[in-house]
Amino acid sequence: MMKNLKYLFLLLPFFMTSCITKKDVRYLQPSESLVINEEGLIPYNIPTYRITKNDILNLNIVTTPKGDAAQFYSSFNTSGGSGGGGAANPAMAGGNTGGSAMGGNMNFYFNGLKVDSKGDINVFGIGYIKAEGRTLEDITQELQEKVNENFQEGKAEVRLNTDGITYYILGDVETTGLSGEKVAHKNTLTITEALAINGGLNRTVDRTNIVIHRKLPEGIKVAKLDLTREDIMNSPYYYVQNGDEIYLNTRGKSLNGFGKDPIQTLTTGVSVITTALSIYLLLKNL
Repeated sequence: MMKNLKYLFLLLPFFMTSCITKKDVRYLQPSESLVINEEGLIPYNIPTYRITKNDILNLNIVTTPKGDAAQFYSSFNTSGGSGGGGAANPAMAGGNTGGSAMGGNMNFYFNGLKVDSKGDINVFGIGYIKAEGRTLEDITQELQEKVNENFQEGKAEVRLNTDGITYYILGDVETTGLSGEKVAHKNTLTITEALAINGGLNRTVDRTNIVIHRKLPEGIKVAKLDLTREDIMNSPYYYVQNGDEIYLNTRGKSLNGFGKDPIQTLTTGVSVITTALSIYLLLKNL
């Protein structure tokens, strides 16, 4: 009996190291490398989104019902906006409904402005505009200048957007409720906000090894984040960009049945000990 207890004590450190600690699950723990300004504030490090090939944009040209722009787009202007305004050429404007189970927004796909293989968009009545590598604000300003050349200045407003911030989360089988395509209709979105919107992370996810694939005009950039450190707020990858893919890696402790929760760790440990003792006694009696 004493020998059996000795084996139990030998296995005890292994079980203790297999358990998840508070440090493993707490978000944004204090870090000495966190950069703050003279006022004690964390500076914003929000990257500017630049259009890439195959992006789809939503273009609205808002004008008065009897404005020159409305007359120009009369064959497309099928609905008026509130307060007497109208969205000219809604055939070029993607809606926010009609998504499918295959991902994406169906209306937005068929009606939006697609950035072609040359990095251009073709705007009816204006022609081809270079889009790749540029910001939405920059393209909007150029379109506004083109509209002002053809119509009375101040009578039409160009509004150009993406279909919100579309991002993708992929995890293991235990995070299926969190995985999938997500859309946030916000100007900015942090990764903590994105995860909070979707219910947060369970204990099987390794918070120290969150991988982000970011689509840039030059290619795809891969970055790793440690959500347990508050200094990630200084990282540009703390802010989710349109098209980001967020990969949730499973803890090594969780793969062997340990570390998910105390009861499961204890149950797994007891099962291992019982199996080991049974094999020992069986071999001893042979």
